[in-house]
Amino acid sequence: RSTLFPYTTLFRSLADDISAITRGSVIAALYVALTLVFQPISFGYVQFRVSEAMALLPFLWIEAVPGLFVGCLVANFLGGLGLWDVALGSAATLVAALASRFAPTPFWAALPPVVVNGLVVGGYLSFLLNIPPYLSVVYVALGEAMACYALGIPLVRFVERTGLGNPRKNHRKPVRPKN
Repeated sequence: RSTLFPYTTLFRSLADDISAITRGSVIAALYVALTLVFQPISFGYVQFRVSEAMALLPFLWIEAVPGLFVGCLVANFLGGLGLWDVALGSAATLVAALASRFAPTPFWAALPPVVVNGLVVGGYLSFLLNIPPYLSVVYVALGEAMACYALGIPLVRFVERTGLGNPRKNHRKPVRPKN
């Protein structure tokens, strides 16, 4: 490591880099596996992607951002609605993951995936499936809200409570209101 440029890497050591790459890869693989195992409810304008519970993991780890993006890209390629779903769905996941990274609490980290995926995915699904936009946007957002709030927040709390994978090692402290 260079002492001249001590902040050139995101992580502190090679071991941390390897752990981060591994964690991001596992997140991508789990996203694909969960999406495909629950394929009947993971695609379409009425969808509940269990894998979207992991959309809150960027709140804990920066490496979850590329992990979610790659996982969504592969899952949409294998089971989605073609190029539109691969490109726009993965881009929506990337934008939502980046926004969730900077949320002050898990509750707020769940909001970007709900809003971004509801608007983007719901928007192009209405076009592709020839259904009213308000229906597809609302259904996608509701499914996303259930995945993020009912599954994602408990997942984040579990990881924080158990210390699984040293979650906040490379994470800034969340903003807490002062009493």
